[in-house]
Amino acid sequence: MKTKGVRTNKINIVTLGCSKNLVDSEVLFTQLKGNGMNVTHESKKDDANIVVINTCGFIDNAKEESINTILRYVDAKEAGIVDKVYVTGCLSHRYKDELEVEMPSVDAWFGTNELPRMLKTLRADYKHELVGERLLTTPAHFAYLKIAEGCDRPCSFCAIPLMRGGHVSRPIEELLTEARSLARRGTKELILIAQDLTYYGLDLYKKRNLADLIDQLADVEGIDWIRLQYAYPSGFPLEVLDVMRDRPNVCNYLDMPLQTGSTELLKLMRRGITREKTESLIHTIRERVPGITLRTTLITGHPGETEAMFQETYDFVERMRFDRLGVFTYSHEDDTHSYSMPDDIPADIKQERADELMEVQQGISQELNQEKVGQTYKVLFDRKEGGYFIGRTEADSPEVDNEVLVSASQYVRLGDFANVRINKAEEFDLYGEVV
Repeated sequence: MKTKGVRTNKINIVTLGCSKNLVDSEVLFTQLKGNGMNVTHESKKDDANIVVINTCGFIDNAKEESINTILRYVDAKEAGIVDKVYVTGCLSHRYKDELEVEMPSVDAWFGTNELPRMLKTLRADYKHELVGERLLTTPAHFAYLKIAEGCDRPCSFCAIPLMRGGHVSRPIEELLTEARSLARRGTKELILIAQDLTYYGLDLYKKRNLADLIDQLADVEGIDWIRLQYAYPSGFPLEVLDVMRDRPNVCNYLDMPLQTGSTELLKLMRRGITREKTESLIHTIRERVPGITLRTTLITGHPGETEAMFQETYDFVERMRFDRLGVFTYSHEDDTHSYSMPDDIPADIKQERADELMEVQQGISQELNQEKVGQTYKVLFDRKEGGYFIGRTEADSPEVDNEVLVSASQYVRLGDFANVRINKAEEFDLYGEVV
């Protein structure tokens, strides 16, 4: 075990949670590097004496992971392995006062909007000229582009507005500058993220301006794929579909969390839409962008969800045949609208319902993947692992979607595209050969 001594300051940034948190860590990383500091991201070594933990506070499991990570580094501090532990991100923003009392060994806590103060504490200056010059922690060939922060939606179960505030769009020119910078450094895929992509522009331009943004991003030289994550169904700007259909480098892919297939439960969730209107929107999307990949996420066990409501959701999944689907069990978040309702669904029932939805989705995914056997797809390769080169088609986001595996006996260059003919399909993976 190392003991505390004189050493050169090195900062390790540890990121928990979603891709939006990852972008925040990359911005911090860039600012610290721009100040000439020695910085690493998620180092597995014990060579950093300062740790910054970027936490998630979205649901109970994420909070637990964040707390356990903080405690692990507090223990390392008490053992003399690190000198300073700082905490930022959603958990810190929301529960700062309580956490300061419960974990006095943490040197400082920062909210999600306190980057300048955090930099000052780390003895660095905020450099405006680095805005848009983000260093990546992802492989260089893909990057997340956060187009807005915060959310104005009133969803009953969601604590994000409490942690991230109201919706604030970034100006188009600023986003174009960042996209061009990323493209010059080898980024081929831009993944657009926000708490709600489809709200983009209402604050700055007094209209939903996502279509104009992606149309201009599609002109950035070197960007082969532009992917949209976290759309919202209520008030969806249909002109986005025209850009998606007409611009070859805008992926025919849409991630749109729908949460439930029950109109009654949608009302309890304050989602501003019915199941019938949701299904109509899905049909419109599929008609206007033939072959589009639709990803969604659902919640089981929200207060008031009856067996009949769950059955509606089950039938909805069977009927809509989503290409990609994930399920969360409801987490009872304090200070949300749903928190005033009794958390009346036992944990085992929540999980059982989630498992049932995933079981039906596995069958759908297997059938859809089987249809791809014999077809050839453009694949972007991310990594080499376990005797395979592993990549993704236009239909797949990193980490959450299907993957394409090609035997390492065939050479492909990571970060490049190759045409792959599919010869085998599993529930969530495709196997093929480069042609």
